[in-house]
Amino acid sequence: MRWDAQALSPTGEPELEESIQGDSNENRVSRAAPAPDALLPLSRLVRSVSTPEFSGVTFHEVTAKSVLNKVAAGSRMPFEWTINPYRGCSHACVYCFARKTHTYLEFDAGRDFDSQVVVKINAAEVLRKELARPSWGRQQVALGTNTDPYQRAEGRYQLMPGIIRALADSGTPLSILTKGTLLARDIPLLKHAASQVPVDLGISLATTNEALAAVLEPGTPAPRARLKLIARLREAGLPCGVMAMPVLPWLTDSDDALDSLFGALSAAGASGVTAGALYLKPGTREWFMQWLAANHPELVGRYRRLYAQGAYPPKDYREWLAGRIRYFKARHGFTAGSGFSHRHARNHSPAAGQPRSGRQPLPAEQSTLF
Repeated sequence: MRWDAQALSPTGEPELEESIQGDSNENRVSRAAPAPDALLPLSRLVRSVSTPEFSGVTFHEVTAKSVLNKVAAGSRMPFEWTINPYRGCSHACVYCFARKTHTYLEFDAGRDFDSQVVVKINAAEVLRKELARPSWGRQQVALGTNTDPYQRAEGRYQLMPGIIRALADSGTPLSILTKGTLLARDIPLLKHAASQVPVDLGISLATTNEALAAVLEPGTPAPRARLKLIARLREAGLPCGVMAMPVLPWLTDSDDALDSLFGALSAAGASGVTAGALYLKPGTREWFMQWLAANHPELVGRYRRLYAQGAYPPKDYREWLAGRIRYFKARHGFTAGSGFSHRHARNHSPAAGQPRSGRQPLPAEQSTLF
């Protein structure tokens, strides 16, 4: 792996590579040597750190010039600005759509994405300067759009409190999407921020199957822990929608699986639910299919046929799944359209009437794909 610039010491002077390794209770620190022919990755690298508490994970601490990211013009995203204090994610979700972005840093989209985590150690200080500019329009800023801001690294670096304070103090609305129960640490801070600006919170949870979640998302808190977090946020008077994505064909799209999921989310008090099918773009597809071959080889052919035309499953499947999602949302009291998409999450109330029972069959055209 090549770095595009030399590391800096605390005094700002270049440092050549060195390793400091003590006993098992000490950190291991390395600093990259200059690489004159290197590309853009990690141009402001300070140091790389491995610790026993985070076995198998290396943190690459960098100083960022900017942390506010402008969403490309024409995007369908419901926000204009994002912040990603971390790149790479130890949650290690096999289906993560952001895996490809790690290749821009000359890491691979597979194990490196899970274990080589870039940390913008000066994120809060840089953000305050950016928000103080006269040109800043106080548009909503979304966190958790690429990698999780409450992944395990946040317990070590504690970047989010400074980011939340900076946004709230500047009058900037914010939204956060996470799988990390570390969010609970910041509930008092989020309540205070919500008294200053609109704050939207979302938890990512797509299955209540504990065993399946443990292999799909090996670095995440268990589903039951995330359900408890939803309840805590609602008890604190904060909105909490749920991103129930991705729904996985033949693994989490059965009536029993969807009924269990939406029932648990309703019982936890979720403000709303947004759900949809697995998205397999290059970078994610290869890693996910490798996982599938190792864990569910009987499904490999089915997935290849279902995703033969691109990153999305065919329209017939998406329409069938959308129908089942509407049915179970209504069954468990979520109003039509309620969900989380980094916008204000609406409260839900019981739907009128009695939902139909039974499973709707797949369209005949789709059955040929299985």
